[in-house]
Amino acid sequence: AVGDLKLAMLQAARPALLRVLGPNGIGLLVPGIGLNASFSHLPARPGPLAFLAQSGALVTAMLDWAEPRGIGFSHVVSMGDMADVDFGDMLDFLAADAGTRAILLYVEAITHARKFMSAARIAARTKPVIAIKAGRFAEGARAAASHTGALAGADEVYDAAFRRAGMLRVASIEELFDAAQTLSTGVRPKGDRLAILTNGGGIGVLATDALIEQGGHLAALAPETIAALGRVLPPIWSKGNPVDIIGDADGARYAAALELLLEDPNADAILVLNGPTAVADSSEAAQAVLARLAGRRAAVFTSWIGGAGAEAARRRIAAQGVPTYDTPESAVRGFLHLVRHARAQAQLMETPPSLPEEFSPDPAAAAHVIAAVRSQGRTLLSEPEAKEVLAAYRIPTVPTRIVAGPEEAKAAATALGPGPYVVKILSRDISHKSDLGGVVLDLPDAASVEAAARRMQARIAERAPEARLEGFTVQPMLRRPGGIELILGMSEDRQFGPVILFGQGGVAVEVVKDKAVALPPLNLALARALMERTRVFRLLQGYRDRKPADLDAVALTLVKLSQLVADLPEIAELDINPLIADPSGVIALDARIGLRSAPGPQPRFAIRPYPKELERHVETPEGGRLFVRPVRPEDEPTVVEAFRRLDPADVRMRFFAPMKELPHEMAARLTQIDYEREMALVGLGEGGGLEGPVGIARLSADPDNLQAEFAVIVRSDLKGRGIGGLLMRCLIDYVRERGIGALVGDVLAENAAMLALARDLGFTAATEDSGIVRVTLPLAPRPSADRP
Repeated sequence: AVGDLKLAMLQAARPALLRVLGPNGIGLLVPGIGLNASFSHLPARPGPLAFLAQSGALVTAMLDWAEPRGIGFSHVVSMGDMADVDFGDMLDFLAADAGTRAILLYVEAITHARKFMSAARIAARTKPVIAIKAGRFAEGARAAASHTGALAGADEVYDAAFRRAGMLRVASIEELFDAAQTLSTGVRPKGDRLAILTNGGGIGVLATDALIEQGGHLAALAPETIAALGRVLPPIWSKGNPVDIIGDADGARYAAALELLLEDPNADAILVLNGPTAVADSSEAAQAVLARLAGRRAAVFTSWIGGAGAEAARRRIAAQGVPTYDTPESAVRGFLHLVRHARAQAQLMETPPSLPEEFSPDPAAAAHVIAAVRSQGRTLLSEPEAKEVLAAYRIPTVPTRIVAGPEEAKAAATALGPGPYVVKILSRDISHKSDLGGVVLDLPDAASVEAAARRMQARIAERAPEARLEGFTVQPMLRRPGGIELILGMSEDRQFGPVILFGQGGVAVEVVKDKAVALPPLNLALARALMERTRVFRLLQGYRDRKPADLDAVALTLVKLSQLVADLPEIAELDINPLIADPSGVIALDARIGLRSAPGPQPRFAIRPYPKELERHVETPEGGRLFVRPVRPEDEPTVVEAFRRLDPADVRMRFFAPMKELPHEMAARLTQIDYEREMALVGLGEGGGLEGPVGIARLSADPDNLQAEFAVIVRSDLKGRGIGGLLMRCLIDYVRERGIGALVGDVLAENAAMLALARDLGFTAATEDSGIVRVTLPLAPRPSADRP
């Protein structure tokens, strides 16, 4: 069998520490060293792009496309079936490869989602990573009982994973080729405001349409620019953006107009278009544009339109490293590829705000509800049980009474106070109550409640006689006239594990299909970004006389849901539908929670959640008290403030260079860590003379957990009080628990205090060049069976 052959292959490679690429691929090419271990029909030119593909045909097609355009590659790898080497391995390698400026992926399926996400996030922080995903409309998606499971398709999950990693996703091979061309130039626009310079009004309009359709903006040219253009262009020019310089434009006119647009502060990039005419030379125009751009790193895109007549101009432009395209639409798309990539990078570095309210969930209470359900042999929580779980995570819910029959329903309504009321059936066999008329709203009094319950009994007996009717729930009818119905939920993807869904809710949720999904864990910034990808978000922001809903409350509810999913792995799927949002907050009207069919090993998050289990309270040698916990993204302001309190000498010892301020990019990198590969333990004073942040110890592990590099710093006014040693011991405990093979660090030879601490902790020291000492603490290697 094929599986047996793969296993035999891997077992044969293991003793020699060989990694295996494929099988079912065409091999690899590394043009920079002249390696062609493939059966591609073409070699590859050396260049800055890496291309990884699960399709051998796509590999050869890419090489065929790149050759006449002069585009080169650092690596071209046919991934095949990925029995051993997978996308995560290659992304780890290419992230550190100085010869690779951008990475292109053709993906059919991901293996080892957590490894992939860690590697992709690292790679995307350092260089553009662009992916095309095949199989967008998989027919084999599993049926799910929850709305969330039905709505969160596999392709949306891949999209969420690529987005969370900071990758750029494209939809077609043509777009991937265009992206490859754009990225190979190294052009980086400042924003999405585009100035269009053209010798034809029609092609300028086509470019404008494409720009607006894809979410870009026309630059509003400065009045000085308009006036200056009027002095160098014919009187009949367009007097605005697009800048139509008329069909007889020669090279000098192109150069003069381009020079003025390059100086305009409102234009983030410029698109230069040329259509062939009988009264002007396209090649002369191309040469003039290139001459004006010589020695500049300007964000300029070009499209010389036409066949053989324009081909020579396009080749000349491409040879100078300026992005050029066959059509205005593809040029605009290339520009917006770079814009979207820049936005994704900015979002990766966005500092999330602190929670708007103290959030103290009670996971034990929720687990108790789940255990009780499990003890009865059930996997579906009743609506009241589901609301109990939500209440344990401080998600507001409507009071709900459980009753056995119509008469008890009447009594429950009376006990709730004045109407109106809502009555719902209670049955573990009916997932969506509304489908069978199992929900009746706006009942004015207790007698109406009893009558509605009797009608429900008869309806269920007729339409679903096999369903067990356990009773009814009675609730007050919530009147929130300005409220908007939302759905929040969780389902599980086969590859990426738990997925959070947000969208427009209500009974028509699967018809409207206004939703977006994201990978947990979420913070407030990620929750807000998830909300913004839906149409209902515009309603939440308010319109006409409708005041905005409490957006912070909605985002916080998503964060709470994310934490609930992390704490309670027994949950397989969850719906809150509807969650009503209005200016006064949110409230869950209905909820549904399904459990796994059996306990046992649970799927891992694709992104490791905040490791709350590492939190501890410790005492320093001098009697001070510290709360030691992993760093969080929202700690950035605290870390920046703590940096300002460091002596310049301590800064140089830690960062090996003088620094007056900690830049946002570096601070974000220190606080928005991947808990799978990195750890940073922050010490926060809790008394005994210690207040606020006192120090931090951090490590970064290699992909195979063979070793991790550490660093530690303590506030300058608290040195000599044993805080550095305490934080390091906490870090070493963590390293031992993870099974990392060794802890290493580079210390300046003059940093006597750190070297002494390292000796006390059992590190050995070896002096390296440039006055740096490498200290090493060998630890137990991680068992090979744990390696993904």
